Amino acid sequence: MMPKFQMTPQLSRILVLSGLLMLPLAPSALAENAPASEDEGSSLMQRGAELFWEGLRQEMAPAIDDLQALADDFGPSLQGFLSEMGPALAEIAGKVEDWSVYDRPEILPNGDIIIRRKPEAAPDATPDATPEGQQGEVLPEGTTDL
Repeated sequence: MMPKFQMTPQLSRILVLSGLLMLPLAPSALAENAPASEDEGSSLMQRGAELFWEGLRQEMAPAIDDLQALADDFGPSLQGFLSEMGPALAEIAGKVEDWSVYDRPEILPNGDIIIRRKPEAAPDATPDATPEGQQGEVLPEGTTDL
């Protein structure tokens, strides 16, 4: 048989005080469960990213297959072109400092390819350091040739 408790004013005060004392501990008890929901949230984000990339891969698959077929078609001829013309193109690239001063390449009717300099880009107009007739003459330091 269970003992009978009688609710007295003193007992009700004790219950209210104990409840108030337990309130600060409630958020920490809830915080223990929070990492599980954060882990679940991050795993949902990870799953969403995986689904996004998988969908992107599926959408891009036909274009990638076409690109692979194009590379298979042009690969051998492009490789031959680069092996034959590569050194000459590297030499030209080494001589040109700024490609922005040139127009796009043109193919002439006879098959020649030319690259014209843009009209506004005048060639370097640096005067010779020594005027004609004075090639071997060195002036002393601090003097000016008139």
